[in-house]
Amino acid sequence: MAEQEEKKSRLSFSNIWHSLRIYRFVLPYKWHFIVGMLCLVVSSGIVAVIPGGFGDLVNAALPSKAAIDKVTKEIRTNHADHEKVTQITQLIDQINPADSPEKLKHIGLLLGIVLLVTAVLSFFRIYLFEYVGQRSMAAIRNALYERIITLPIQFFEENRVGNLTSRISADVSQLQDALTNQLAFFVRQLVLPIVCVPLLLAVSIKLTLIILGLLPVLVAAAVVFGRFIRKISRQAQDKLAESVTVVEETFHSTDIVKAYTNEGYETRRYSVINHAVADIGMYAAKYRAGFVFFIILSMFGAIVFIVYSGLNEVANHQIEIGDLIKFFLLTIFIGSSLAGLSESYTVIQKTIGASERINEILDEKSEVSIADEKLSSPVSGRVDFRGVGFSYPTRSDIPIFTDLTFSVRSGEKIALVGPSGSGKSTIIKLLSGFYPFQHGDILIDGKSIQDYNLTALRKNIGLVPQEVILFGGSIRENIAYGKTSATDEEIMAAAKKANAWDFISAFPEGLDTMVGERGLKLSGGQKQRVAIARAILRDPKILILDEATSALDSESERLVKDALDKLMAGRTTFIIAHRLSTIREADTILVINKGKIVEQGDHNTLLHLPDGLYANLLKLQYETE
Repeated sequence: MAEQEEKKSRLSFSNIWHSLRIYRFVLPYKWHFIVGMLCLVVSSGIVAVIPGGFGDLVNAALPSKAAIDKVTKEIRTNHADHEKVTQITQLIDQINPADSPEKLKHIGLLLGIVLLVTAVLSFFRIYLFEYVGQRSMAAIRNALYERIITLPIQFFEENRVGNLTSRISADVSQLQDALTNQLAFFVRQLVLPIVCVPLLLAVSIKLTLIILGLLPVLVAAAVVFGRFIRKISRQAQDKLAESVTVVEETFHSTDIVKAYTNEGYETRRYSVINHAVADIGMYAAKYRAGFVFFIILSMFGAIVFIVYSGLNEVANHQIEIGDLIKFFLLTIFIGSSLAGLSESYTVIQKTIGASERINEILDEKSEVSIADEKLSSPVSGRVDFRGVGFSYPTRSDIPIFTDLTFSVRSGEKIALVGPSGSGKSTIIKLLSGFYPFQHGDILIDGKSIQDYNLTALRKNIGLVPQEVILFGGSIRENIAYGKTSATDEEIMAAAKKANAWDFISAFPEGLDTMVGERGLKLSGGQKQRVAIARAILRDPKILILDEATSALDSESERLVKDALDKLMAGRTTFIIAHRLSTIREADTILVINKGKIVEQGDHNTLLHLPDGLYANLLKLQYETE
C-alpha cells in the first residue's frame, strides 16, 4: 500500500495533469484569476527593475567611469601649466555635471512610481487570488461534503471518520494555501530569474556566467532533497490524520472512556501517535536543513566570490560602482528565488497529494442525488422479499441470506426475532437500500426497490433506533429533521403525539432548548420521544423500530410505548425485538436463525410450538430478568 501511495504521488506530467482536475472549481472565477496572475507577473517583472534604479542613482551621484578615465589620462600625459589646469578644471566639471541633481530627482521619481505601481499591483493580486481561493475552495468543500454524504454505507465502513474530516479540512486548506500564497511565491521564483538574467548579462557577462553555472547544481539538489522531503511529509500527514481520528473517537465516546477510567490509556495512545508525528517532522527537518545548508554554502559562497571579483573590476575601472550595486541586488533576487526551490517542490508534492485524495472521493459514485430531494413515490406499504441472497461486500465469502422469502401486508406489524448475528438488522438495511443484494428481489407495492429512485424510496421509511442520534442543535431542529420544511405548528403537533410536549414546554427556551452534543442534555426517555416526534413528522408508510423502549425506566417506557402505538397506527411496521415481551401484539413474528426464517406466526402460535426457538428464547429471557 505504501509503495502504491508513493508511486501515485510522484511528480510526473500525468500525475500533475490528473491532480490539476481539482482546479476545475476555479473556472467560474477564471477572469479574476487571470487578472490576478497578470498583476503577479507584471509586479514581479517590475520588481526586477528596482536594482537597476538604485544602480543608476549611485552612478548619477558619483563620477562616471568614462569621465574619470579621461581626467586621469589628461593628468598623466600633460603638464600642469595654466592652460592645462583650465582644461583639467573643465574636465573635472564634466565628472560632476551640473545636471546631476536633476538626474537624481528624475531617477528617484521613476523609482517612486515603480514602487507605487508594484504596491498597487500587489494589492490587487492578493485580493483577487484570495477571492478566487476562498470561493473555489468553498465550492470544493461543498462538493466534497455532498459527495461524501451521498455515498453508500459501505464507503463509511471502509473509511474512518477522522480521515474523511481531514480531507475536508487539511487537504482543502493545503489547496487553498497553494492557490493563494504558494502560487504567487512560485511564479515570482520563475519570473525573477527570467527578467534578471538579461539585466545581469548587460552589466557583466563574466560574472553572470558564474551565477548561471550554479543553476544545474541547485536544480539537481532540489530534486534529490525534494523526493525525500515529499515522502516524509506524506507519512507525517497520514500520522496526523490518525491522531485526529483518535481525538474524535475519544471525544465522541467520553462517557465510555470515563466509565472504564481509561483517560490514562487514551492519553498514552494519543501521545504515541503525537510523538510519531513529531519524530517524522524532525526527520524531515534534517533534510530540509541539509538543503538550506547546501544553498547557503553554494549560493552565498558564490556571492562572496562575485563581490570580490566585482570590486576588483571597479578598482580597475572596468565597471562602475552603481552597476556593481545593481548586479549585487539582482544576484540577491535570483539567489532568494533559487533558495525557495526546495520549499516550492515540497508544496507542489503536498498539493498533488491533497488534490489526488480529494479527487478520489469526488470520483466515487454517489448512491443518491441532492437534486432528487423533492422526488416522491408514495407507497401503501406492502413488502415482499423473494429469494433474496446477500453477503456483505467486505465479507463476500460469508453469505448472510441465501433464499430469504416472506411477505408483509400494508399496515401490518411484523417483528424480527432471533439470536445476535442472525440477520435481523440486515433485513432492515436491505429494505432501506443500504446494500445491493446479490440475487432475488425486494418488492414494495409489487415494484422492485431497484426500480425506485433511492431518495424517493427512503422518504417512505421512518426509523426510530434503539440508540437515538440527536444533533447538537435545538429540539426544534432535531424534530424538524424529519421534515425540514415543517412549520412550528406541525412540530408542536408531532411533539404532542410523541408525548414530548410536556417536558419540552417545561424548558424555559421550549423548542429552542439546545440538546447538547449527541443529545447529552436530555434523558434517554426524552431523546426517544424527540426521535418519535421526528418520525411522526416524516409520516412514513413503512416504519422501523429498533427496540425503542429498551434501557428506559418504567414511566419513560410507558410514555414512549404510548407514543409508539400512535406512530404505528396505519403503517407497515418492522420491529427488531430484543425484549420479546414488547412484541406480543405484533401481527406476525419472524424467527430468524443463521439467515433463515425458522418459525413464523403470532405470539400465541409460536409460544406453543414444541421445542420452538421463539419459546426457548422467551423462556431464557424470563429467567434472566
